[in-house]
This record gives sequence, structure tokens and C-alpha cells, in this order.
Amino acid sequence: MTRMEPSPPTADRAEQLARQLLAGELTIADFATLVSSPALADVGPAQVDLDRRRRCGFAEVVFGQGKTVEALEKIFHALLSAGENCLATRITPEQAAGVAASFPAARYNPVGRTLRIDSPRQSAESIGGLVAIVTAGTSDLPVAEEARETAEWMGVETRVIVDAGVAGPQRLQRCLPELREADCIVVVAGMEGALPSVVGGYVACPVVAVPTSVGYGASFGGVAALLGMLNSCAANVTVVNIDAGFKGGYIAAMIARAVHQAATGKRDG
Repeated sequence: MTRMEPSPPTADRAEQLARQLLAGELTIADFATLVSSPALADVGPAQVDLDRRRRCGFAEVVFGQGKTVEALEKIFHALLSAGENCLATRITPEQAAGVAASFPAARYNPVGRTLRIDSPRQSAESIGGLVAIVTAGTSDLPVAEEARETAEWMGVETRVIVDAGVAGPQRLQRCLPELREADCIVVVAGMEGALPSVVGGYVACPVVAVPTSVGYGASFGGVAALLGMLNSCAANVTVVNIDAGFKGGYIAAMIARAVHQAATGKRDG
């Protein structure tokens, strides 16, 4: 198999690194290493995009499902060498145990199946904005935790409210003051997927609905919840894919950061 040659660093990336050097965010040694490194790292099993932060605001996120521990380690080494904080989703306990041998600082969330490693050269994302994450039931918690880990990796404060489904509407009523403080809300629900519509009718911020595969046979693995959410009559509700906690958390965090930046007059970068 022919290996792809690494692409050279872009002029925009070099300029960004120069600005970080002048601001004191990089040492001269770090700058020299990064400016001479490729924007694409060929690690064999993957082509790691090292330019993602410049283009899209955040580093590449690793989808762990099906990857070997060796492949994950190579990808993490490439990201950390470029000064990026790592986030990986759909990581099994076996994968996490294998990675921990090479990366003792790795933090694994067994419920959300996420793994995070902070780069010594990359400061933690500044906190900006608030995302509330609500689950209809306790069974939806794994997807909610994936959303929470994603949003926090992006530097956003989160609050998780568990088991507030429509079967007990008084539980949602009790949570409304917290929900109304959020810049964006992620609602995670299976079964018939009604909760996002109800939440949307109580708040003035965007609601990102995440259907889950929780439910009995006629829920069709989350399809019933997905269709219910897509047909929501609440105008502030938008929908991501089934069990897509990462996507829900990512979109909500982007919205929350934008709201925070507009309120404070600060911008990323």
C-alpha cells in the first residue's frame, strides 16, 4: 500500500502559531517544532488532521469504535505532539485499559464511553457558556454523558438533569429554573421522544434533541423517537442522529460559546 506523504503546514497555520509565540502561549522550541510539522500526520491506520482547530475551532475528535489500541495510541501521540487535547468517543473498557498503559493521564468515562487526554502544551479551553443536559430516563444517561464530556472538552460549563421524562411532568417543572439559565439545552430521550417538545415550550434558548435507542420493539431502535423529534411543533427544537451524544454536545457547546462571546464581546482565537 502506498503511504501518503505528509502535507506541508499552511500559511494560515504558521501565522496562527506565530501569534501564539508572540502572545507567550508557545515557547520558541514548541514553535519551531509545530511550524515545521505537517498539517496532516500519516500514522498508518489513520490520517490525523492537525489543522482542524484552525479551520473549525477545535481539534479532530477520535471515533474509537473498531480501532485497535495500537491505532488509538498512534493517533493520540500525533495529536498530543501537535499540542492538542484529545477526546475519543465510543471507547470500550478494554481499549481504555490498553491506552492507559501508554497514557497514564488519560481519563476514561465508562458510562459515556469517552476518553480524554490533555496536552501539556495546550491549556484547558476557557469556560464560556452554559449547556444543560436533560435525560428523559436513567437509561438515556450513557448518551447524555457523551454529550457532557464533549461540551466540557470544548470549554463549556454543563449541568446534567437526569430522569425528567414526560411520565412524571412534575419532575420537569422542578428543573425549569435551571433550564432557563442555560444558553442551550440538550434533551436526550428514547421511547416516544416527547421530552424535547415539552422542554422547548418552556424555554427561550435552542434545544438540541438527541433520540436514543432506548425503548421496546415498536420504538424501532430509536427511529420512533427520531421521527417524533423531527415532527416537534416546538420551533426551537432541532434534532441530531440516534444515540449521537457527541453531536448533540458539540452543537450545543458551539451555540453556548457563541452566546457567551456575544454577551461578553470576546471571540475565540
